[in-house]
Amino acid sequence: MSFRPLKFKTIPADKLADRSSRFRRQLSTRRSVRHFSKKSVPLGVIKDIVMTAASAPSGANQQPWSFVIIGDQKIKRQIRVAAEKEEQSFYQNRAPDDWLERLAPLGTDWRKPFLEDAPFLIAVFKQIYGIESNLRIKHYYVEESVGIAVGFLLTAIHQTGLVSLTHTPSPMGFLSQILNRPANERAFLLIPVGYPKEKTTVPTITKKTFEEISDVL
Repeated sequence: MSFRPLKFKTIPADKLADRSSRFRRQLSTRRSVRHFSKKSVPLGVIKDIVMTAASAPSGANQQPWSFVIIGDQKIKRQIRVAAEKEEQSFYQNRAPDDWLERLAPLGTDWRKPFLEDAPFLIAVFKQIYGIESNLRIKHYYVEESVGIAVGFLLTAIHQTGLVSLTHTPSPMGFLSQILNRPANERAFLLIPVGYPKEKTTVPTITKKTFEEISDVL
């Protein structure tokens, strides 16, 4: 492996606080949205967002992720039908009472119209192992790597001016079948992306304070 000089521009110390504060305030306005407009979004924008996610660090730079961008209405319909089948079973048969109590104030149920309304869905898959020259290659830190990439993805969506939702129907095996994914991939997350529907509301929530989440030693 070859090496090259790091491209790094030092920011003056007196500007660091302003940059970090502005970015924190901007990202703190991100909200999960369940009501999407059908307004179109350029495919090139979604591609840029995905490539931002793909710039994330990963264990041994193995990049154990795949992103499937879904804009076809028929495929989105298939995904919604399959997801609602799993979600209805979960809400009615499998979900523990305490979890349903947690979800109740948010107003969610098994119905997922956003899977058809959003102009694009991004299905994120984790590669549980790699394939090189027809040989199976062990991947390291898969969950951590894909989780970091999704963080990049959500940040890129927000910074671009769009909204999203992290959707995790359980189980998600139907995504591999509908999208015809290879055997080394497992569905990790399904993310609708687009503009919010007019007059969309979101729950009034708060985030934990610095003191609640951090220690300085």
